[in-house]
Amino acid sequence: MNEARILIAGVGNIFLGDDAFGVEVVRRLALRPQPEGVRVADFGIRGFDLAYALLDRYDLVVLVDATPRGGPPGTLYVIEPDPPSAAEGPEMLETHGMNPMRVLRLVRSLGGQPPPLRVVGCEPLTLGSEEEPVMGLSEPVQAVVGEAVRLLEVLVADCFAKLSRAEG
Repeated sequence: MNEARILIAGVGNIFLGDDAFGVEVVRRLALRPQPEGVRVADFGIRGFDLAYALLDRYDLVVLVDATPRGGPPGTLYVIEPDPPSAAEGPEMLETHGMNPMRVLRLVRSLGGQPPPLRVVGCEPLTLGSEEEPVMGLSEPVQAVVGEAVRLLEVLVADCFAKLSRAEG
């Protein structure tokens, strides 16, 4: 049986308050044992590095990030975004910026195929700015970090189960 290859990528800026959600979640997840084939990595704001990692043909990529969607702070979301279309032109990316859709367009412009993707997001309470940095997660976001870790473990288990059924 082939093992699934899964990338769990934390993204965000630790100087912008709750934008550090993804970074903190993968830091905690990395302390726990992972199945063979699962890579947990903190990409921070390094979109270019993430784009090159996505060229490695994963069965599933889960981005973990602060995701403002209008819900109460600390609300967790699992989002299945539509991949960018092939019709969209090549993407220029800031080497120290992180916009997940731009990263996916860059993967396509580099000749890769965007992998199956999920986003585990959290509704932020506070996001700083370059002019006014904010260190640390707000209380409602900090309170759901452990729940996000467990949610990621469920997504990984589901991916492995689906792969096993497809091969069996």
